[in-house]
Amino acid sequence: MDMANQARIKETAEKFGTDNVVVILGGGEAESAGLTAETVMVGDPTFAGPLTNVELHLPVYHIFELKDLIDPQVYEEQLSMMEMVLDVEGIIEEMRNIREECS
Repeated sequence: MDMANQARIKETAEKFGTDNVVVILGGGEAESAGLTAETVMVGDPTFAGPLTNVELHLPVYHIFELKDLIDPQVYEEQLSMMEMVLDVEGIIEEMRNIREECS
């Protein structure tokens, strides 16, 4: 997660409160999604960005985990192609593991 996005997340959490913010990721690789999730939950593990030593404990999900909550037509139009070419199970497993480790 780049520094600009870290700053946006931090500002949003400060403005609306951490109880009112949910982060939804859409990255195509499990490892990068996991790193981003870790960053918004317990701080920047690279110690380089605005979330260094900032534990927001924000709930974070990958869009694939929310499939059942999305209008089927919208999902089909916007996400189904990516679902066919990405390791969806790997991404979802990584997200679950990070939530377990960081909560």
